[in-house]
Order: sequence, then C-alpha cells, then structure tokens
Amino acid sequence: MQNLVEIRDLRVKATTDAGNVLPIIKGVSFDIAPGEIVALIGESGSGKTTIALTLMGHTRKGCEITGGEILLSGQDVVRMTEAQRQAMRGTEVAYVPQSAAAAFNPALRLIDQVVEVAKIHGTMPMAEARAKAIDLFRALALPDPETIGNRYPHQVSGGQLQRLSAAMALIGGPKLVIFDEPTTALDVTTQIEVLRAFKSVMKERGMAGVYVSHDLAVVAQIADRIVVLKGGEVQEIGATAQILHHPAHPYTNELLSAFEPRTFARAADPVAANAQVPVLEVSHVFAGYGPLGADRLPHKLVLKDVGCRLEKGCNLGVIGESGSGKSTLARAIAGLLPPAKGKVLLNGELLEPASAQRSKEDLRRLQIVFQLADTALNPARSIGDILGRPLTFYHGLKGAARQARIAELLEMVRLPRTMMHRLPAELSGGQKQRVNLARALAANPEVILCDEITSALDTVVAAAVIDLLKELQRELDLSYVFISHDLSTVQAICDEVMVMNGGETVETLRARDLPDGARHPYSRLLFDSIPQLDTGWLDRIPARVA
Repeated sequence: MQNLVEIRDLRVKATTDAGNVLPIIKGVSFDIAPGEIVALIGESGSGKTTIALTLMGHTRKGCEITGGEILLSGQDVVRMTEAQRQAMRGTEVAYVPQSAAAAFNPALRLIDQVVEVAKIHGTMPMAEARAKAIDLFRALALPDPETIGNRYPHQVSGGQLQRLSAAMALIGGPKLVIFDEPTTALDVTTQIEVLRAFKSVMKERGMAGVYVSHDLAVVAQIADRIVVLKGGEVQEIGATAQILHHPAHPYTNELLSAFEPRTFARAADPVAANAQVPVLEVSHVFAGYGPLGADRLPHKLVLKDVGCRLEKGCNLGVIGESGSGKSTLARAIAGLLPPAKGKVLLNGELLEPASAQRSKEDLRRLQIVFQLADTALNPARSIGDILGRPLTFYHGLKGAARQARIAELLEMVRLPRTMMHRLPAELSGGQKQRVNLARALAANPEVILCDEITSALDTVVAAAVIDLLKELQRELDLSYVFISHDLSTVQAICDEVMVMNGGETVETLRARDLPDGARHPYSRLLFDSIPQLDTGWLDRIPARVA
C-alpha cells in the first residue's frame, strides 16, 4: 500500500532577532499510511508542532524549511507555490488547534464558520455543506446537532467547542487531519468523550491523522504508531503498544517514567493539624458575575457556600469538571473576583474581598499562577522585565541585585539565564508557564494558588516543576492550592483533595485515601475517567449518559 505521507530528511531552521541561525528540525523522516493515526510525542521544544505544521507547508514566524521532502499524496509540499498550498489546506490536509476558542470568531454563528472551508474552496453548495456539517455534529456526539450550529462560540462548553473545531477541519473531506494537543485544556470526563468522537469519525471516514501530544495516556487511546522526538530528532518509531510497553530508547523510558504517578512524603496530617490556625481559610463564600440582586448575590452565581482550609506546609487539591467553580474559587481567594458573601482569612487575619483593597504585604503573601500563560504575560515586555517588576514592587530590588535575582528565578524553574532577554512570543507554551511560576516566586509568598499550572506542560517538564514545587515547599515553608483536572498530579502532591461540582463542595478527602476512598458517585466518576497507559482502555469505558 502506498503511503499517504512520506517525510524524508526534513530540516527546519529558525533565525533569532539577533540574526543567529538555529537548527530546529534536524533530518526527520517517517511515513503515514492511509487511515493511520501517528502520534508525535516529546518534551516542549522537541519539534512536534513544527513538524506537524510543515505538513501544511507552514512554519512559525522566523522559521523556514531548509531541506528534505514532504510528500502528501505524492505531491511535495515543500516545493509547492503558496497558492497551491492554500488550495490544499482544508481539502487535502486540515488542522485542529489546541485552543478551539482561538479558532472561532465570537461574532459569527458556529455553523457559518464550520462551512467556511466549503465556501472558500467552492467544493459544494452551501445547503449541502450545512447538511454535511449537521451530519458531522451528529457523528461527533454533539448535543442538538440540528440546532447547535445556530449558537455563538460563547454559548457552548469547551469540550463542545473542541469538537466543533474538529467539524470545521473535517468538512472539507481531508485525507490527513493534524490534531495539535486538542484535549490538553479539557477535564478528564470531557476529554474521554472528545477522544471517543475523534476516534470514531476518523475510523468511519478512513482519514489519516497526526496527533501531537505530551499526554501518553491520551496517545495510547488514539494512535496506531508513535514517533518519539527530542531536540528536533527522531529517537524511535514503533507501534503504540510496543513504544508504551517495550521502549527501546532511554529517552522514551524517561518520558514513560515521568508519566507514572509521583508520590511525595506527606506533610503533617491535616486532620491532626486542625487545632492550629490554618494558613488559609475560606468560609461560606458566595461569588459570581453580574449585578447583585436583592439577596446580595450576583445574577450569575458560581460559588455557593464554599468553604475550605489549608494548613501551613500542606497542599490542598481542588478538582472537578469544567464549570464546577474551581478557577472562580481561586479568583475569589486572590481577590480578583471579590466574594459577594463569606470570608477569606490568611493566617487567621481577614483579607479584604478585593485585591485592590489589600495591603502590599497581603498581596505578597498570597500569589496566583494563572492557567493561560499567553494572556498572563505582557507580550511587549521581556522576560527579565516581567520577573523584575515584582522584585522591585515587593522587595525594592534594582540594578545588579535585581538582575542576579532574575537569573536565580529562571534557574529555579529550569530555564536558562539568557531567557531574560526574550519576549513571551519567542517561548514555547511550557516555557511561558514556567515564567508565570517564576513571577509568583519572585514575591517570596506563603501561599501560591496554582490554577492548572501543569496543563500546558509535557510530562517530563511537568514532573520537574512538581519536583521543584516540593523542593521550594521544604525550603521556604510554602503552602499550595492546586486547581487542576490532572487528577493524578493532584492525588500525588496534595494532602487533601476537595471535589467540586456545580459551584459546591461534593466532598473533601485525604489524598492517601484516593481513589478507593471516594464515597460520592461524582468523585468516583472523576477518578474512573483518568486515562490509562492501555491501548484498549477507551474502548472498554462506557460512554457517559448525558
């Protein structure tokens, strides 16, 4: 059988602002058969997305293909004109991005955007395109397939929007679909249904795929073969089961080891420590969005009488599906969304509801690391400026002392000192998240609210960050609140885990008692939804009843 894709000795270089030329992809070769899904895995910076984008003849700003061949249905993408590449995109090869929200125009109805490819390329009448879109909505297990396209992007959930972005990619009937970390930002229960939908539609239509991911358990569910990458070079290629269970290369073993749940020595038992004043206490908090009603509650109520406590030197995990109120709780604690009712205490001292009303010392002691590093970092400022601002604001550092501390902070989060001269756009997603963490550490806080801080990191880097956080905890007596949909990480690093659903606390459990100690059916659903390094796991898990 002739291969659909043949990549031979692909080479890509990047040119820095200073004019330095760096090799990014260094002679990569592999094939993709018709109907086959091949996963590209490796750490941030390994070249996964760069290689995937070249299949569409595209490179990021400052990069260019310098050698090799990329044959798609026998046509060399590298030697095509730009007009030929544009004609190919959407019909021969299509792309599903990591951030579905960024792929949609918020001002247009969903179905108008899904059928746009057919309109641009003139592949079918609009009535036929709309009928095909509805068929895809049904195949992708979207609710109300006949009418969901009439909604706007903000009117559907993250998991639904991700499936709609897949429909946008699939409507042109491409032979190859590129999935670039499409489930990274989804909670575990939503992730299962999205993966199931992707797998079903690809198999039904006989489409080939490239699946870019750092999540080996996700790759195990969807890929036929795996290409392991490091530093722009192939380390090994093999069938999914062979790579996961009988890897040949030491680097693959390193990736698999980083995926295994990590356990740490626990702090003092939180139950035994209850007699002490907690470092953080949340009591009867109500919070949400919109104007307050007669009951002094917001129109859109998200948190409903939520309470929790964090003992000094301990870690509290907060888990739940998208929309459960996890991030809203972090924003309420940080004062970014002042609670309508309830109290937040730090070391027994009442904090002002709004961050703008809190003292500089209170702001320093309680820091937050945001989920979306792209929006948290000023794109116009260098990394050095971003890290230097809290050093000056909280500690008055200037000049050489400030520069030396910036270098130390970068080393703490496993980034080179030279990174201080770069802009956020020049960093990978994982690197930007580590800068986000370094900025919080610059304040020398007592409590750090970690809002999905490992969701954008590959397994090796995430494991290193978790190791770092525990090391800093021992040295600085820090306490963490971990808000996450990565249940394995929460279970491994936290002392207690609070399960949220619909803005309320379902139950709070000691991490050492999980997963078997979960009593509530919702808690058990979450823990049963953690993907396993087992190629048949997804097929054995029953579909969730809506």
